[in-house]
Amino acid sequence: MTSRIRAGTVARILLILAPAIAFACSRSAPSAATDESATANTVPSDSAQLQGQGFVKLRAESSAPPAPELASVTQADQSMPQATPMLIRTGHAAVRVDSLEPAMARVQALAESLGGRVANTSVQTGLGELRAATLDLRIPAARFDEAVAGVEPLGAVESVNVQSQDVGEEFVDVTARVNNARRLEERLVGILATRTGKLDDVLAVERELARVRGEIERYEGRLRYLSSRVEMSAFSVYLHEPVPVIGPSAGAGPIGEAMRQAWRNFVALVAGGIASLGFILPVAVVVGVGVMLWRRRRADARPDAP
Repeated sequence: MTSRIRAGTVARILLILAPAIAFACSRSAPSAATDESATANTVPSDSAQLQGQGFVKLRAESSAPPAPELASVTQADQSMPQATPMLIRTGHAAVRVDSLEPAMARVQALAESLGGRVANTSVQTGLGELRAATLDLRIPAARFDEAVAGVEPLGAVESVNVQSQDVGEEFVDVTARVNNARRLEERLVGILATRTGKLDDVLAVERELARVRGEIERYEGRLRYLSSRVEMSAFSVYLHEPVPVIGPSAGAGPIGEAMRQAWRNFVALVAGGIASLGFILPVAVVVGVGVMLWRRRRADARPDAP
């Protein structure tokens, strides 16, 4: 009984205090919301500040000077040789001249006056043939145009062909290959000088060193060839005299030509008859012997007259 009275008393007290508890909760809820909103407002400001600091840091790093390794790479790229225009010029000219020998002498004098030389000469002469000559010149590249213009006074210029080839990129590429091969050669020489291992290893290093030196010689030869062709241009000059006009000889006429042709025909006929005797005579002998045998046999078979 006493426990039931106590439980009813507690329930009545809770019912009386319920409005007060509800009012207190309503007063504390806005403050918590305010704290949460304040916290929410504070965090973005901190993140914004951090983002701003990171942006400033990135700006500072981008504006900072490059690292020594990157600076050395940039300087190496700038110091590498650039492809320069290196032209190999070649030309060919055909000229009709009145006299071959004087024209050849003038071409040789032209080459010497320009600081060049005549490398090769080819002459074609003979009875009934076109007299012509081909001269291969080596002219300094700076005076190549003067050589082309110098063939005009020789005679009637029939054709002129000039070609150019840029080998600057190839020259730079071969130069880089030579430098790399020389560095490799130095390393192999150092290894060979300090190598104390097996004999097979030493022989392998020597073979590689011989191969690298062969490549260096080949590259250097190519560089010398390109340099010489760039410095001295090739120019060939073809000279020829006018085509000779051959007329009939004096005293020749249609009657004389007909008589000569008739005599040629008679001689050909006699020659043919003589040649045919080698076939006709054996046949005639065989036929004659056969006729004689036939007549004798016929005479033997005829009866005697009374």
